[in-house]
Amino acid sequence: MTRDRRGAALTHRIAALLLEYPTAELVAQVPTLRAVAPTPAFEPLLDHLVATPLEALTAEYVDTFDLHRKVCLHLTYYAYGDTRERGMALLAFKRAYRAAGLEVSADELPDHLCVVLEFSATEDVEVGTRLLLEHRAGLELLRLALVDRGSPWAAALTAVCSTLPALRGDEREAVARLAAEGPPGEQVGLEPYGAMAGMPR
Repeated sequence: MTRDRRGAALTHRIAALLLEYPTAELVAQVPTLRAVAPTPAFEPLLDHLVATPLEALTAEYVDTFDLHRKVCLHLTYYAYGDTRERGMALLAFKRAYRAAGLEVSADELPDHLCVVLEFSATEDVEVGTRLLLEHRAGLELLRLALVDRGSPWAAALTAVCSTLPALRGDEREAVARLAAEGPPGEQVGLEPYGAMAGMPR
């Protein structure tokens, strides 16, 4: 693996950890994560994790990721909302994982950003990066939404996006369109892909 790929894989691994629901175990890992992080982009979030009581961290995490349509960790939600087309997009993630010999548990949607980042970091950084690029507009919208909220978790998205090529013109337009319109709202055809518990409306 080249140095760039190793750096991307490590960045994705750290981001996957930091974007999960905060726990005491995660906070205890902050010194190690700080020591191995290949980019300083994580620093604001690492600082916040060690400076904030755990109860406040968990409440802030829920308020950030569970209550707002434009701050969602499920990548296909941005392009498809809760529509029939989203089911096919979720299948594409499952097929990519299955090709690497992995199966996502039935209670977890395969497009969750932490799942994608963990796959990229531990299994196949090229395929993981391709999945991120296929949903680049949603990823950037999530980053921008976190920046606009002044959220410390924006640091993790900034780090992830730094491992991807610069946005092209059409990608910038897609981000702007998503930001203006938001995800579609038709709610049909998703029964085989798991419950939508916790999804913002």
